[in-house]
Amino acid sequence: MTELSAFPITRKWPAKHPERLQLYSLPTPNGVKVSIMLEEIGLAYEAHKVSFDNDDQLSPEFISLSANNKIPAILDPNGPGGQPLALFESGAILQYLAEKSGQLLSQDPAQRYQTLQWLMFQMGGIGPMFGQVGFFHFFAGKEYEDKRPRDRYVNESKRLLGVLDRHLKGRQWMAEEYSIADIAIFPWVRNLVERYNARDLVGFDQFKEVQRVLANFLERPAVQRGLKIPG
Repeated sequence: MTELSAFPITRKWPAKHPERLQLYSLPTPNGVKVSIMLEEIGLAYEAHKVSFDNDDQLSPEFISLSANNKIPAILDPNGPGGQPLALFESGAILQYLAEKSGQLLSQDPAQRYQTLQWLMFQMGGIGPMFGQVGFFHFFAGKEYEDKRPRDRYVNESKRLLGVLDRHLKGRQWMAEEYSIADIAIFPWVRNLVERYNARDLVGFDQFKEVQRVLANFLERPAVQRGLKIPG
């Protein structure tokens, strides 16, 4: 039997299947990156819902695993060297799971770094900028009379969508093959237009290549399952 009791997070979210990878998350754009990845690679896992309504992310148990008190986080009982591994930050988790499974990250060095550059593009650009559009257009910030902060992030989001659109012309996915770069980027694109209701605000209909690849991404069965986890 795998022993995880040394990790405080298991006191708040007990593991029914301690031999499986433990996922602590919520179906946000960052959260579903990892659930989609796990569904794509077919790795057995157990999902635990971290409720923002209850401030679960601020609990000592969660912070013991995720120092930045952000979802998602994982606890892999079968980490490197057969020892448990605790990990937070969705980009790091995607790369770890790709390397662990040997899937969705090319072993060819050139293709590998091409994939990683687009992963970093999402982490450093798309996530922060689209998230700020969400705040200023959909959440509390929409009440602010001064629209200059909103417009600053809207304009940057348009620019980033343009980068994606130009890159995707003539391509099926971000890299040579479907990869962790797509899993990182397209949940955020979906969220921008569907959750944040920013389709018209960012002129999404002009980005035909992004629309095409987003539609293909959302048709994948593993994506459809992962978008709902944890329920």
